[in-house]
Amino acid sequence: MEGNFHIDVAEILQSKAPKLYRKIPKWTIKLFAKLICQDLINQTLKQNEGLTGVPFMENTLRNFRITMHLKGTENLPGKHRRCIFASNHPLGGLDGICLSAVLGKHYQGQIRYLVNDILYFLEPLKDIFIPINKHGAQAKGAVALLNEALASDNQIITFPSGLCSRKTKGVIHDSEWKKMFIAKAVEYQRDVVPVYFEAKNSNFFYRLANFRKQIGLKINIEMLLLPREMFKARGSSFTVHFGQPIPWQTFDDSKTPSQWAKEVEKQVYHRIE
Repeated sequence: MEGNFHIDVAEILQSKAPKLYRKIPKWTIKLFAKLICQDLINQTLKQNEGLTGVPFMENTLRNFRITMHLKGTENLPGKHRRCIFASNHPLGGLDGICLSAVLGKHYQGQIRYLVNDILYFLEPLKDIFIPINKHGAQAKGAVALLNEALASDNQIITFPSGLCSRKTKGVIHDSEWKKMFIAKAVEYQRDVVPVYFEAKNSNFFYRLANFRKQIGLKINIEMLLLPREMFKARGSSFTVHFGQPIPWQTFDDSKTPSQWAKEVEKQVYHRIE
């Protein structure tokens, strides 16, 4: 990397998958870098040079000319009430930036955001990122960071599905919400705030995802389009709905953690009205 404000696909591959890096042609890496908009990402990082954490996220929204409409802000708990904010994941990137900026401002920077561990390469955001391995066991260091964050006074932001929403039969919806946020809410006595983020990706993104499933391809190739989707969304307006906090004691033995996760998911998709 060049300082803290540059990403390089080749370097990330060398670190995350060294065997794969040695095998694949270099032109493939260059094509991949172009596909994920590496130059635009680095331009965005450069625009935020000198900023970290929440100020970085806020400045990104300004540069992207994003307008936020917030509903249910009266439901936001006081800063001394530790919570997990559980949201649907319609965009796969920009929604996380928006929630980090909005909640980070409200809670004066005291937030932590659970992200795909590959995003931990973004040095300016390490202060608020908690890396989660989506495809295997968690590294000891990552587990320690997660537990430290949950034990702290910081508010936690998570997308329980772990993947951005897809469109099925004309309906945009997350994949199944994972139970971890319920288990951690109980373990660390954190109330859960349901969040509905009103937004969508392009029709091409959903068509590609459905085509990939139809031909039986397991690799989520449409995920490569998410950076492009993010840059296409510049100038957009989004609405976020905050529901009433659910006391952690609600998640008792009358249902399994997976069933409770489904209940919270249902509440979110009823737009918590």
